[in-house]
Amino acid sequence: MPRLDIERLAYGGDAIAHLEDGRTAFVSGGVPGDSALVDIVEDKGRFVRARVTEVLQPSAHRVVAPCPYFGACGGCTWQHIDYAEQLRAKRQELVDALQRVGKIADAERLVDECVASDQQYGYRNKIELVLDPNDKRPRLGYHRAGSHEVVAVDSCLLLPKRHAKAPTSLGGALRYIAGESDLGIERVAIRCAAHTRDVEVALWTSAGPFPRAAAAKTLGQAMQMTSLVRVMTKEGNRAKLAGVEVLAGKGHWRERLEGRTYAVSAPSFFQVNSAVAEKMVRLVTEMLAPDGSDRVLDLYAGAGTFTLPLAELAGEVVAVEAAGSAVKDLRRNLEENAAWADVVGGDAAREIGALGRFDLVLVDPPRAGLHAAVVEQLARTRPRALVYVSCDPATLARDTARLAEAGLTLTRAVPVDLFPQTFHVETVALFEPAPST
Repeated sequence: MPRLDIERLAYGGDAIAHLEDGRTAFVSGGVPGDSALVDIVEDKGRFVRARVTEVLQPSAHRVVAPCPYFGACGGCTWQHIDYAEQLRAKRQELVDALQRVGKIADAERLVDECVASDQQYGYRNKIELVLDPNDKRPRLGYHRAGSHEVVAVDSCLLLPKRHAKAPTSLGGALRYIAGESDLGIERVAIRCAAHTRDVEVALWTSAGPFPRAAAAKTLGQAMQMTSLVRVMTKEGNRAKLAGVEVLAGKGHWRERLEGRTYAVSAPSFFQVNSAVAEKMVRLVTEMLAPDGSDRVLDLYAGAGTFTLPLAELAGEVVAVEAAGSAVKDLRRNLEENAAWADVVGGDAAREIGALGRFDLVLVDPPRAGLHAAVVEQLARTRPRALVYVSCDPATLARDTARLAEAGLTLTRAVPVDLFPQTFHVETVALFEPAPST
């Protein structure tokens, strides 16, 4: 069992050390500065995967993880690392990706310090729990890391304290409703607003018969909520929606960011850390700096997190979104906040070519980043500034290189910690036209 000195953290959650033969070891449970005994669990030839079995000399950055499920549950894999080190590592993740993938030699200069979350626990306005399909009386939980095995939990420290025991309450109610039958539930989403009193529970199920009245009554008794919905997926394809049923309450969830109220339906995306999302809104508007006459493109607009503030500051905003539920939410949010934008429902690569040129562009794509065709179309809009909101350093770095080829140069990147206790990092990046030569 080798003794290793842990050097740094890697994107993905593991720490990095080196064996005596020089090979890299990706070590789960390690903290930079640890000296530890490790068990090699997988030898991949050029590198190995290992886990800490005994810490011989703990790092100054090592702390006691407060969650009783730490190490079993696949989430929050950095709970044993102090928060200052988490922030430092997330900034370094971004710098490394920009240097390695994006070929940005001066990435160290361009990347700001990581913007911290004011709360390191209790910060999430949404969690998603799964049921163990192998348990006849299933409990709610999370997947074990790298596995489909479900780790049942009674509480979650990521939820606000007043709702932390929701997994117990809802799990018991679902077991009571189900009895010996299968409700077809794939997952349960809980949304708890930070700035309103709204709480929504969404039951993601296969289409088919469902005890609607019993669910509304029993779940309503188990947990106070303002909305209970059933999101049905098509048989054989969980990514395709078959419909949404309102079982009780309003049928949507409301949150406030920077004084603006957003109504969000269960299938629609919304930032899970409300307080940090407000910081991101300020960063985006500061970087774009619309002057009141600008024409602004908001690509992958979602329910309007950035569309609403941009609509207040710009001359014209065109918002493009592919998801039908989010398009409906966006239009409703614009109307209810007395704001105006031209909402285009459709795929970004298909729609953008017909929209003309823009002074400013905001893109907030999914984890896969921008399609090459979108980058090409964006270059043709000739914006004076483009802001890219990214949830993955590697795809941001790849797209940074593509945008550079299209004439847009990275001038500033701000890592933002939406997800304390995890390796995930959000980035708000500013691109501007390359200087004329």
